[in-house]
Amino acid sequence: LNRGFTEMHCMSGHSNFVSCVCIIPPSDLYPRGLIATGGNDHNICIFTVDNPAPLYVLKGHKNTVCSLSSGKFGTLLSGSWDTTAKVWLNDRCMMTLQGHTAAIWAVKILPEQGLMLTGSADKTIKLWKAGRCERTFTGHEDCVRGLAILSEMEFLSCANDASVRRWQISGECLQVYYGHTNYIYSISVFPRCKDFVTTGEDRSLRIWKQGECAQTIRLPAQSVWCCCVLDNGDIVAGASDGIIRVFTESLERTASAEEIQAFENELAQASIDPKTGDLGDINADDLPGREHLKDPGTRDGQTRLIKDNGKVEAYQWSVSEGRWIKIGDVVGSSGATQQTSGKVLFEGKEYDYVFTIDVNENGPSYKLPYNISDDPWLTAYNFLQKNDLNPMFLDQVAKFIMDNTKGQTLLSTSNQFSDPFTGAGRYVPGSSAGLSTIPGADPFTGAGRYIPGSASNAVPPAGGVDPFTGMGAYQSAAAKVENIYFPKKDAVTFDQANPTQILGKLKELNGTAAEEHKLTEDDLIILEKLLSATCNTSTETPTAQQLQTLWRAVNWPEDIVFPALDILRLSVRHPTVNENFCSEKEQVQFIILLLKFLNPKGKQANQLLALRALCNCFVSHAGQKLMMEQRDEIMTQAIETKSGNNKNIHIALATLTLNYAVCLHKVNNVEGKAQCLSVISTVMEVVQDLEAIFRLLVALGTLISDDTNAVQLAKSLGVDSQIKKYASVSEPAKVKDCCRFVLNLL
Repeated sequence: LNRGFTEMHCMSGHSNFVSCVCIIPPSDLYPRGLIATGGNDHNICIFTVDNPAPLYVLKGHKNTVCSLSSGKFGTLLSGSWDTTAKVWLNDRCMMTLQGHTAAIWAVKILPEQGLMLTGSADKTIKLWKAGRCERTFTGHEDCVRGLAILSEMEFLSCANDASVRRWQISGECLQVYYGHTNYIYSISVFPRCKDFVTTGEDRSLRIWKQGECAQTIRLPAQSVWCCCVLDNGDIVAGASDGIIRVFTESLERTASAEEIQAFENELAQASIDPKTGDLGDINADDLPGREHLKDPGTRDGQTRLIKDNGKVEAYQWSVSEGRWIKIGDVVGSSGATQQTSGKVLFEGKEYDYVFTIDVNENGPSYKLPYNISDDPWLTAYNFLQKNDLNPMFLDQVAKFIMDNTKGQTLLSTSNQFSDPFTGAGRYVPGSSAGLSTIPGADPFTGAGRYIPGSASNAVPPAGGVDPFTGMGAYQSAAAKVENIYFPKKDAVTFDQANPTQILGKLKELNGTAAEEHKLTEDDLIILEKLLSATCNTSTETPTAQQLQTLWRAVNWPEDIVFPALDILRLSVRHPTVNENFCSEKEQVQFIILLLKFLNPKGKQANQLLALRALCNCFVSHAGQKLMMEQRDEIMTQAIETKSGNNKNIHIALATLTLNYAVCLHKVNNVEGKAQCLSVISTVMEVVQDLEAIFRLLVALGTLISDDTNAVQLAKSLGVDSQIKKYASVSEPAKVKDCCRFVLNLL
């Protein structure tokens, strides 16, 4: 008898075990929704409801994908053992969330757009907004295993420390719930209320109401991996015996008397290992006999142990039935020791051993995780590769592993079912010593960040530069407003200059400079010539000597460098100067110099001029190529300047973003567009100045023009609700008009 559930399809697409599943809600394109699965093969498969083969496969994670959550507009969030989470839109990776130092075991997209949560084996939870980490929640004392959303403002987490915590998005922990006696793997909330259910490594499913554990349901399996609550309030649990069980409060859906009896018999025959600690410390000699079961229990789920004919049995009190139900026999120790059954956690995964290896006396020590089922030579080889160590150590390391694991063979029980989260054999908790030790995270897993090179598809040099004026021209009501704002085709530059003033300031500060920085009279004349060559007052071409002198000046101390930076800002618009500073030879020093001035703690004048110089780099082909190659670094550093409330800095930051949007509109660089959208969304929140807002709106319009993926991503980040207020700005009219054009696309 199968009440209400029949197998529809067996879907396959992974080459190894599947560790998580999630439903992507129905859309116009897929009215029945989609199913996403994450696997040990590092991939995510996306299936339609009626086809056993994947619609497409998402590749990008470097290790097991162990958690998935779907959001609005087709977004999918994934968490992996590779310590990152990724945001996917349809079949493309839009963003990678980096910051955790160990496996990410739980992810959730919050109802408010653009907000995401990740829970990790590094014991922390992080809140991400538009792809940037906004807040880190600390409090759990062991790996975070599950997350559940209560409302726009609150969420729950469960962890290997056997506790559940209720948090406010703002960062406070509101409540801690205790009840489980071992790892809690999964948590799920009842629809339309704050009650929830949890499952864990203590053979139980627990139902929590009004902050108390209201009911404990024991299962005939050690590990209850996962649970979910259906819309009708029924609870589904999946356990390590390979069986899915559904529990209900509804009488018409309750199983038949035979099925319930069969479940109770299965439970009564289960053997409980006293070492797991599920039943507290047990001393068989002190236990009472069967008569102890005549007294009724005091609360639902209370357990009582009795001794009958030398056998120890465990019973649990059921309030609804008013009787003690047998939940299993307590068996003696299997002879397993901490070494053979107690797993050690490393980077969020469970291993039989984690060795510390010192390669040389004064160098760092390295962690070497090892399972008894592994090949010692292969493990040694991988360890040396991962840590860039000399391969000549291979024999030594392999011998070390064999010497230190002598005589340990695999327990026959431990591979019966493997943990879908850690990939280790079923966890048989030994002494508590094994639970609390999570070694420090490994500094070697954060491989070099991906910086898309765009050398092959760089943008042709911009022609005439639109200085962005006269856009809000007056139009009579009858005229239809035409979109003259975006997509913008050319970079926007900062051209305004007063060479006399700049040189006057340079000479004045030169007088106060320390001897080693002082420029000679000849140097000052050289810089004057450079200024006139690059501000179009003379027809001469800048010379190498002039550029060398300028380079000396821009390396002045921070407090006096700004006039030299201003000369750099104006000069870099000239093709010769642009080619020189952005060339293969000079570009590294050039970018390092400008990024140094973007430090939000530095002088605001330097921040402003460095941002303007970066904007002006976009006028020539060489500059565009360099800016696109270094996009990740430049954007990450530039966004920090938003913290000051200087409107000129905000306008320059908005212009830099706009120039990136212009380049990204011409090449289809999905990650670049995602980063740019994230910056626009983040900067929009702090900027007050309407000129800066206008430039951000043009950047946004340019990015999402002719790109449905970018439109969906912008919506999922909640950009539309962020910009709505600008549709009613009366002056300048260009803000309102541009905003309305962007909203039409969204």
